[in-house]
Amino acid sequence: MGETLNATTNVLDIEEELKLAQKRLNELMAAQVSEKEEKDAMGVFGMQRARLFGWPNTYVFTKAMGEMLIGKLGENVPHVIIRPTIATGTYKEPFPGWSEDVRTVNGFILASAKGKLPCYPGNVPGDMVVNSTIVAMVVHANLHKSSTNNQFIYQVCSSKADHVNSDRVMNSAYKYFSKNPLIGKNGKPIQAVNPVRFPTMDSFRRYVFFKCELPLKVLEFVNVALLQYISDTCKDVERRINQMSRMIELNEPYLFFEGQFDDANTEKLRTLVRMNQADQDTFYFDPKSIDWDMIT
Repeated sequence: MGETLNATTNVLDIEEELKLAQKRLNELMAAQVSEKEEKDAMGVFGMQRARLFGWPNTYVFTKAMGEMLIGKLGENVPHVIIRPTIATGTYKEPFPGWSEDVRTVNGFILASAKGKLPCYPGNVPGDMVVNSTIVAMVVHANLHKSSTNNQFIYQVCSSKADHVNSDRVMNSAYKYFSKNPLIGKNGKPIQAVNPVRFPTMDSFRRYVFFKCELPLKVLEFVNVALLQYISDTCKDVERRINQMSRMIELNEPYLFFEGQFDDANTEKLRTLVRMNQADQDTFYFDPKSIDWDMIT
């Protein structure tokens, strides 16, 4: 079906992957595992298959599958491929900084605001991704039929025009929440933390071991001496460490990514939008206009 990112396993057969996934699911159902156990096991299986072919997780693995299917089956169907980088809070709509959830980089921002993220390892506002998609659809719907066989890929990003990395986003978030702190359950402001940036996962793991895991071992030893008196505290600390480590590991491919994407095709769309002031005001997606301190 398509090429992979792994030189040793260079062909990906999507139909075969679906069969393998169904086989694994049938095995779990036959074993009558719980719904959570089934979900966790399928997640592990998906990660194994993704990494076998060179993708870091199932999210980007299935996105690649989608593009392969479009390349094979979409020859006579007008289509475009939109590739946004990590989407952060919105630029304008429905209001600056709005986000529907706390996944990816938003999870780090919220954890920092709550004072629970002492460390962490190209972004683009969500509404700009939506606007660029709408403009691309309109432009290609009006193209001559002979152009439908061409595959158009739009990198929607801030990298080339205004390079933004995780450091810049987190620093902006820290400045914002320092001035506008969240309020805790006790009614008092929560002091935000400015996380330490580590250049590699190894340096992060060393930090976690000496700063978090080693003190936890000491705490667990004290708990034994106190006849399990502080068991709940130990479990809570362990849960927080695991949560932080899990968040970092899932986002490792993106947090340590140093490349920049070529948005030349997307710039052509922006040029078309600039020809009409009303369109430019409505369908804004120029990263050079972004004030990251305002929207983070």
